[in-house]
Amino acid sequence: QVQLVESGGGLVQTGSSLRLSCALSGRSFSRYAMGWFRQAPGKEREFVAAVSWRGGSTYYADSVKDRFTISRDNAKVTVYLQMNSLRPEDTAVYYCAAKTGTSWSGSQYYTGVVEYDYWGQGAQVTVSS
Repeated sequence: QVQLVESGGGLVQTGSSLRLSCALSGRSFSRYAMGWFRQAPGKEREFVAAVSWRGGSTYYADSVKDRFTISRDNAKVTVYLQMNSLRPEDTAVYYCAAKTGTSWSGSQYYTGVVEYDYWGQGAQVTVSS
């Protein structure tokens, strides 16, 4: 049974930084592409950032590009989302997700909600103005 546990959310002011962590347990991290999504009240879950399983390829939503950075430490079986210059519109529940069975080349990333196999429980991020 694969489990993803997010941590690091909280309440911050505009312009602040936060780092979210997502630890995977139950399986090897090998060939798992990872992603971060968020869902604000009354809105659909949306893509934020993705990283290939080897970590060499990343992709970001336009709304967070140049402010957020996704990374992973395969030895620690953990993926991170460093969020800088936070804005009130970044307020949402943030979810990490894992997609299994990606190619051995390790260059693929995924941006669709339906493409992921496992999800964490979510971490609340609130940015006050």
